[in-house]
Amino acid sequence: MKLSIIVPVYNVKDYLDDCVGSLLGQTLDDYEIILVDDGATDGSGDKVSEYAEKYPQLIKALHIDNGGQGRARNFGIDIAEGEFLAFVDSDDWVRPDMFEKLCSRAQETGADVVVCDLMAHYSDGREEYIDACVQKHRLAAAGSSSNKIFRRSTVKDVRFPQGLWYEDFYFSAMLLMMSKHTEFVNEPLYIYRIGQPSTMHNNNAAKNLDILKIMDMLESYMIPNGLKEEFEFFLINHVLLDSVSRLASQEAADKKAVIAQLRAYVKNKIPVLSACRSYREESRNRRIIMRLNYSGLEDLGQFILKVKKLIK
Repeated sequence: MKLSIIVPVYNVKDYLDDCVGSLLGQTLDDYEIILVDDGATDGSGDKVSEYAEKYPQLIKALHIDNGGQGRARNFGIDIAEGEFLAFVDSDDWVRPDMFEKLCSRAQETGADVVVCDLMAHYSDGREEYIDACVQKHRLAAAGSSSNKIFRRSTVKDVRFPQGLWYEDFYFSAMLLMMSKHTEFVNEPLYIYRIGQPSTMHNNNAAKNLDILKIMDMLESYMIPNGLKEEFEFFLINHVLLDSVSRLASQEAADKKAVIAQLRAYVKNKIPVLSACRSYREESRNRRIIMRLNYSGLEDLGQFILKVKKLIK
């Protein structure tokens, strides 16, 4: 079997038909869909069973107690039979030819990981093309696992951390580092919704500190393997830029204290920001926001980003 598509399902009854329908309509000729009901309470679990009964040759259904998206994906990995693994969020959907194109590229080139671009779909119907690699860096696409396929023999025993935010980042980062050959398909084949409630876009400021646990896990692999510069690349992009900026835009009462902890972690690892090669290689605009966040001026950074968005 070429591909196993793993879909964790939790309280997405209104979106699940779009997601599963797009997977059923794939032009790829040899694949399976694994729907993992993560203890859903809105009827999504019943729909998972209905899909499996209707398409028994194509869909497997798992029902587990609620334990989070990472844990649900791990259950899917353990029963997957495909040469490649893919992960789709149950409130998103994909183009009909997404997995045919990614698997064909992998087979043509021998790639361990194949990445495609994304299309953001807003609740008002607007769409925005998202380049999977803003920077020209081999690890720049580490943010999400959903716009990729991974060769099972490369995944081996790597799993999603359980009970932590940013588990998606960890898994993708590890596989991109372990990949001997990564390919990119520059088409927006994966469509993700923006506007519905999500784990990462809420006011639970303290939970953002999970990124530091993830960074510690990555550091334990990267430093012994001579990947210090790559570790710093993750630090400035995923902690200093993404996490601090996201928190700065929230309304949580404790966000300043959490931001201070994130900033202290980065400063401990990178005492002089200008001495960091990854920082120097960033675009001017990204360096400005990173510098402001590093210096405790994240509110000014947010103001600049809002002005640029209005001008755009």
